[in-house]
Amino acid sequence: MSSPRDTLFSLPSVDGSASAEVGVILMGLDARRLLAGLGLASLFDDPGQVTLAVDHARHDAPLQFSLDALVAAGTSRWLAARDALAAGGGPAPDAASLRLAWEQTLRLLGDCDLGEAGPSTVAYLAACWLRREEIDRHSS
Repeated sequence: MSSPRDTLFSLPSVDGSASAEVGVILMGLDARRLLAGLGLASLFDDPGQVTLAVDHARHDAPLQFSLDALVAAGTSRWLAARDALAAGGGPAPDAASLRLAWEQTLRLLGDCDLGEAGPSTVAYLAACWLRREEIDRHSS
């Protein structure tokens, strides 16, 4: 028997995890931006820096990488990591709270063999895992 879900909107706790707030922000990005961020994540350790760089690429700011190249790199990284994520924990968390789902997903990623994955890569992989159906459609 499944437990009832609390779908009441509430503001985050003032002592809540900063990582969970990063997750809420990343979950608001479209699939293309998530994949671009994942492609760029290996270059930075800060998900915020990655998000800003992807936004610059999206707006054709002069960068060393095009948005298409970042999406292609992110797609490759996603496809390489997806099987390890599926083997490590099965389906994505089924929680009404984004923050709870984010924390559960980070624990899942902690149990997976992702190779050398810094904080940005982990953050973007977590967001991609939570939205994997959309990411998979975009990666096909």
